[in-house]
Amino acid sequence: MSVEAIEQRGSRRLPGGVASAHTDRYVYGMMPPAELWPEFDYSIEPLASFPDFMNVADVLLDPADKEVLGDKPVFHYEGQTWSYRQLREHVDRIARVLVEDYGLVPGNRVLLRSANTPMLAACWLAVLKAGGICVTTMSLLKAQELGFIVNRVRVRVALCEESLADEMQAAARSAQCLERVAYFTPMGTDASQAADLDRALRSKTTGFASVRTAADDIALIAFTSGTTGNPKATVHFHRDVIATTHGFARVFGVDANDVVCGSPSMAFTYGLAVLLVFPVRFGATVALVSRPTPQQILSAVERYRVTSLYGVPTAYRQMLEHLDRFDISSLRKCASSGENLQSSLRNAWRERTGIGLVNCYGATEFVATVMSESPAGDGSGSAGMPVPGYTARIVGREGQPLPVNENGRLALRGPTGCRYLDDLEHQQAYVQDGWNVVSDIFFQDADGLFWFVDRADDMIISSGHNISPQEVERVLGEHPMVRECAVIGVDDAVRGKLVRACVVLHDRAQATKETAASLQEFVKNRIAPYKYPRDIRFYDELPRTQTGKLQRQRLRSD
Repeated sequence: MSVEAIEQRGSRRLPGGVASAHTDRYVYGMMPPAELWPEFDYSIEPLASFPDFMNVADVLLDPADKEVLGDKPVFHYEGQTWSYRQLREHVDRIARVLVEDYGLVPGNRVLLRSANTPMLAACWLAVLKAGGICVTTMSLLKAQELGFIVNRVRVRVALCEESLADEMQAAARSAQCLERVAYFTPMGTDASQAADLDRALRSKTTGFASVRTAADDIALIAFTSGTTGNPKATVHFHRDVIATTHGFARVFGVDANDVVCGSPSMAFTYGLAVLLVFPVRFGATVALVSRPTPQQILSAVERYRVTSLYGVPTAYRQMLEHLDRFDISSLRKCASSGENLQSSLRNAWRERTGIGLVNCYGATEFVATVMSESPAGDGSGSAGMPVPGYTARIVGREGQPLPVNENGRLALRGPTGCRYLDDLEHQQAYVQDGWNVVSDIFFQDADGLFWFVDRADDMIISSGHNISPQEVERVLGEHPMVRECAVIGVDDAVRGKLVRACVVLHDRAQATKETAASLQEFVKNRIAPYKYPRDIRFYDELPRTQTGKLQRQRLRSD
């Protein structure tokens, strides 16, 4: 569909009849028809009383609430601290730069590229305050991946951490619509020529008036990998983001006494929720780390007396090796998400720290965690129950509810859910009879607890990252030595799943360790390094069915 046709589809009236504040309607023209959306449940309070108009930045930085906090720390970062007042001031100034200098209009997409820093959080809030749509990306992404995202949703402005400029500049050279790339430093205080956003902030005053966005105006577009190889774009409204603060945040007990730290990137909706949305909503303090290594995380726990820790199982497993070097006595709660929590890790963490790991389940399609164990539970190994506002059930192949203890697909319904941009095939597959049907196999026991069994598709979850086999295959297929390949996930004690490439070379004599290393470097230089195959095996031919379909299961059993 042409750009003009997409823009013509976008109406200023939202499905509920409320007028949208967004004048740039491009994304709205790519939304799936409302009849293909899941059924949304806003029946519980306060969801049922949400106003027709809300702006996430206003709700999270409500002056009436945050003025009381005043100089209370909101972000610690490498020995420096921002107060809530400083955060509000930075948000206002960035919003002014976006509108007054960069010409942002409501509905424009703004790409954010940074490690977890105070400035990333301020930029995210400022984009929403100015009526823009946030598209946050991982710092590990390469130019090819950034370019795909920029062109997919026609990003006009990009705000990038100065140290990550190389890949951003390479992506900008091939972008069809990107008009401005501005650079910043982690605390927004650099006066260098390169950090032009930092310098622009100095001439701006505070007091920016938020755009009066509708609750159902788009706040963010989050990209999630899919089995097609290209990431899918999920759309979430201002209403959705605030709704999540009344779900898992209530279960886990986020409050103003918390000091939070964690390993997930804010480019993931998991990291965005636990390191920005939840703590700022409830007046907590966040200790951000520049690189989420086990040592940096544990050092931050010790230095800032962190009370709540969030991570993926791989991060916790790696931290086990360094616990003796740090004082973590301040920790009270630890949550794990991103992949299923294995009982051996759960037991080892409790034995070493005395704290139970709370197993959580979420997906990009929902913004945040939708199922969780109770922090007061016994750590039985289940995924717990749906958080407030959500309902879950197990369904069979035809979508029919299944009885207790029978394996099937997990289906969920609540205040958030799946809306894919310009992807009717995946939208219709994910949303069935009003339910969000995820690609994971679960069963529900007689006590109502849900238990993870396995993934229903070929997606590889390694160290909490979703990795598309087809994407890695596509890159490997570009190597001149490779005739064909297949990428699979195999069990690994540390990463959960390990990415293995099964490769057929043009010349079998070149199947050496040196060739394997060359293929790995080839992948690392073209897509995010965490996606590269850590194990490469060479084959004379790949197993296929009589119809030519690749038999991945046979490869997994090798």
